[in-house]
Amino acid sequence: MNKNQTPKQDSRETRFSLSNIELRADDDKEKPSKVVGYAAMFNKRSENFGSDDYPFFEVIAPGAFADVLNDDVRAVIDHSGGLQTLARTKSGTLQLSEDTLGLRFEFEAPDTTAGRDIVTILQRGDIDQASFSFNIAKGGDSYENKEENGKQVAIRTITQVGRLYDVSPVTYPAYPDTIVQSRSAENFLNEQKEKVRIRNHNKRARTIRLHELETNL
Repeated sequence: MNKNQTPKQDSRETRFSLSNIELRADDDKEKPSKVVGYAAMFNKRSENFGSDDYPFFEVIAPGAFADVLNDDVRAVIDHSGGLQTLARTKSGTLQLSEDTLGLRFEFEAPDTTAGRDIVTILQRGDIDQASFSFNIAKGGDSYENKEENGKQVAIRTITQVGRLYDVSPVTYPAYPDTIVQSRSAENFLNEQKEKVRIRNHNKRARTIRLHELETNL
C-alpha cells in the first residue's frame, strides 16, 4: 500500500494481544515509568470469531509488521488519541520492534495526566493488556479451511500488515467484542458457512434417498 494513500475507514481492524504489559524503572529512577509490552503475538490462534459449529480463527505470521515499523504510530489509551496519547514513533517517544514473540512496544510514560494515570493504573493492575489497530496489505492474508475434531475450521493467516495506526493499553480486552472484521474475512466466513450448509443438506438428501431405496427392495 502506498504510504501516502489514506486507507478506507472500514478497512481498519482492531485486535487484542494476550500478552501482559509491564511497567519498568530506568536504572536512574526509583519509580517505574517505562511501559513495555507486546501488541501482537506471532503464531498464536485468536479466540473463535465464528461459532461452535463453524470455528474461525486468526493467526499473525512472523514478519507481518516488517513493513510498518516506521509508520507514524501512536501509543494511546483505549484507542482514544488526543489527550490520551502517550507516545509516538514520529517524535521518537515510541519504540516498535519485531522479535521472535511478536510486535514489541516500549515508551516512557509522559509527565501528563494520561501518563501519570497509566502508570498508576498499571501498578494497580487495573489495566494489564494491550490492543492494536491496523489494516491488511493487499494480498497480505490467506485463508485455509480444514477439519479438526470432526468440524470444519477456517483459519485466516495475516502475513503482511499494510498500515499500523496505534498500540493501546485497553480497559476491556474482550477480543470477540472489539474485533472489526475486514470485508474479505467476513465474506470468506459466510461463503464457508454456506458450503457447510450445502454439504450437510446433500448428505441428508443422500441418506433419505438410500433409505427410500432400501425400503422399496
